[in-house]
Amino acid sequence: MSTTEVHNMTDYEQTVREFKLEVPERFNFARDVIGKWAQDPEKLAMHWLGAAGEERRLTFAEFAERSDRFARVLQDQGVRPGDRVMVQLPRVPAWWEVLLGCFKAGAVAVPGTVLLTPKDIHYRTTLAEGVAYVCDADNAAKVDQVKAECPSLKTLIQVDGQANDGWLDYERVMSAAEGGFATVDTRASDPALIYFTSGTVGNPKMVLHTHASYPIGHVITGRFWLDLRPDDLHLNLSETGWAKAAWSSFFGPWNMGAALFVQDARGKFNAAETLQLLENYPITTFCAPPTAYRMLVLEDLTRYRTSLRWCVGAGEPLNPDVIETWHRGTGHLIRDGYGQTETVLLCGNYPSLEVRPGSMGKPSPGMPVAVIDDDGQVLGPDNEGDIAVRYRPERPVGLFQEYWKNPAATEASRRGDWYVTGDRAYVDRDGYFWFVGRADDVIISAGYRIGPFEVESALVEHPAVAEAAVVGKGDPMRGTIVKAYVILAPGHEGSEQLAGELQDHVKKVTAPYKYPREIEFVSELPKTISGKIRRVELRAR
Repeated sequence: MSTTEVHNMTDYEQTVREFKLEVPERFNFARDVIGKWAQDPEKLAMHWLGAAGEERRLTFAEFAERSDRFARVLQDQGVRPGDRVMVQLPRVPAWWEVLLGCFKAGAVAVPGTVLLTPKDIHYRTTLAEGVAYVCDADNAAKVDQVKAECPSLKTLIQVDGQANDGWLDYERVMSAAEGGFATVDTRASDPALIYFTSGTVGNPKMVLHTHASYPIGHVITGRFWLDLRPDDLHLNLSETGWAKAAWSSFFGPWNMGAALFVQDARGKFNAAETLQLLENYPITTFCAPPTAYRMLVLEDLTRYRTSLRWCVGAGEPLNPDVIETWHRGTGHLIRDGYGQTETVLLCGNYPSLEVRPGSMGKPSPGMPVAVIDDDGQVLGPDNEGDIAVRYRPERPVGLFQEYWKNPAATEASRRGDWYVTGDRAYVDRDGYFWFVGRADDVIISAGYRIGPFEVESALVEHPAVAEAAVVGKGDPMRGTIVKAYVILAPGHEGSEQLAGELQDHVKKVTAPYKYPREIEFVSELPKTISGKIRRVELRAR
């Protein structure tokens, strides 16, 4: 990357001092942002690659027109402002049309992943009191199994295949709907979006975002961390069901007028195929979860020529070794970022900041983030505590409204003037944040506190290891010991000898007391729908 390249942030400290997001009294992302880009009828919004290899280039004007029609469909079906619409679609253009149409109609979109089971569908629809369900044929069959027990559900819309009895055909109702919809003039504080958090413990909670705070807050994500501008083509490897899609496949890029490159991949993630996409298409910016990067670096990266200029990662911390291998193979640094379903980007390795591999970077402009103790006091350098966002006296733009219908959970996430994320970290003397683990994942062994991420990173550095998860296991002598579950890289076999080698490796790379006293070789790890390791499940074993 040439040093002369112009970035959206040239001086971190100055940007933090001067940056402020203005929130108007009334705001609607579909009207005020998409409508603005749609004034240029040629402006590309999406380059879409279908599951069978078919391609479409869609403009902002087309999304504006189609979302008008969908808003009309909702209105014709009796969906009122504030009503919840359940959306469960793969990476097809309809997902974007439906979300924008919900915003225009003032309805609250509730995205869910295509992997939800009938039981999940029932739980979410009844809890959110969803009045409409929009999904593909595969998921329509699941909805049919539970719809009789979802009393709030009135309207069913199927996007592909032959619609069964009781389901409306998406293309048919869209063709019949009148265009030119007058967008509901939503207030900044009106509810717009509900995400269910794929918590690593307990039942998913409903995270409520309003019309202005979350979409406008993602200017931080799109402008500074993704470093996007209107002529970029951005690829984000996220399924539509989780908040990462809102971050990096919706609000972040479209705030900046960048086009999305979307591949409707229905199978398991394929590293070689993804690298081939980066070579075949003029994709300039790339966003992927650590799981994907860990698989990508197992390929020969030097074989591919790409148009990339900027790469980021988020979802869980990225192991330093992976960052180094990617940099060696592609010439690009992966800029790690941190945030939650409840927030926009909270910390990042921004342009103009030196990347310290393994660090979450520094707090986002406009986001008062700190590491605090149990009394809500900000801790000094190198002290482990809770990552928190100050929400009083002034609520930062981009922070969720509440856990909807769950005042106890909302209250539990607050400590004095702080929203507490549930993640642990420490800040070094230069202001960089370093992730330790989920508060409930931290291991206390023989009086030592051990963050699972550090041990996992050490394991992944070993050439035999593709992926690792570390948990505490009860032990009569030490209270708890460190146990590692390890997926081996191709060409390696699990053995006692290899386990001993990995233990010695961890002792060398981190402090000796952190090494895993037990190692189990496995073929896969339990993960949440969004790809995060479910350590709670491993602990339960």
